[in-house]
Amino acid sequence: MTATTFVSTEWLAANLGTPGLVVVDGSWHMPATGRDGRAEYEAAHIPGAVFFDLDGISAHDTDLPHMLPGAEAFAVAVGALGISEKSRIVVYDAAGLFSAPRVWWTFKAFGATDVAILDGGLPKWTAEGRPTEQGTVTPAAQTFSAQLDASIVADISRIEQVLTDGAAQVLDARAAERFAGAAPEPRPGLPSGHMPGAFNLPVGKVVRDGRLVSPDEIRSAVAASGLDLSQPVITSCGSGVTAAILWVALETIGTRPQALYDGSWTEWASRGKPIAVDPK
Repeated sequence: MTATTFVSTEWLAANLGTPGLVVVDGSWHMPATGRDGRAEYEAAHIPGAVFFDLDGISAHDTDLPHMLPGAEAFAVAVGALGISEKSRIVVYDAAGLFSAPRVWWTFKAFGATDVAILDGGLPKWTAEGRPTEQGTVTPAAQTFSAQLDASIVADISRIEQVLTDGAAQVLDARAAERFAGAAPEPRPGLPSGHMPGAFNLPVGKVVRDGRLVSPDEIRSAVAASGLDLSQPVITSCGSGVTAAILWVALETIGTRPQALYDGSWTEWASRGKPIAVDPK
């Protein structure tokens, strides 16, 4: 794992309370799980951690879930959490490695200069007997100077273009059965299948027990997907969350993606775009 992307539980335990360090609980769960990230945060979080609400800190002028908000709205929301673009930010989640990469990518997209993911997340932290606290943390507000790097955010027109001209490869993190069109999508009424020409690397191939697998295993999984690492890659998934895990995985083996498709399959399939399915 790259030192710049992950920090260890040992490092975080030794540095808790350091001026300028902000710990962020970025836990989010699929609606069908019935789990509430904020409620779980209030019940138990790493001491001093603030809660990043992935659905709350998002665009509210769309029917698509947790799309990136505007820079001003993001700045206000995270400034209220006591975070500036120069803070040392460590993000974790309750699954180990699920939604934290999306929060990590979001901070980076808006100009944070020092943001990392806690290796193993809350499960590893608690398994090691490290302390947690209850309630809500209310830090002193900071000013976050946000500027979106639009180059790393793909919209639907960009996806249509690259699928047509081959300027980049689209890599989908969804389960193989959903990608093939053989299993339903978790969102009611949304067809399964994939964008014509997209590649599939199920996120379960690069995450094991809440942690990223080894670089060699990532390379093997990428090779099995058919992706060409010498060509640009745009990551995608169901709604833009696990696409960020693929981003982290690719960056870990030295291949930084070109962009992440924010709307992902939810946008593509709900907008009547072409859908391919694998033969049964």
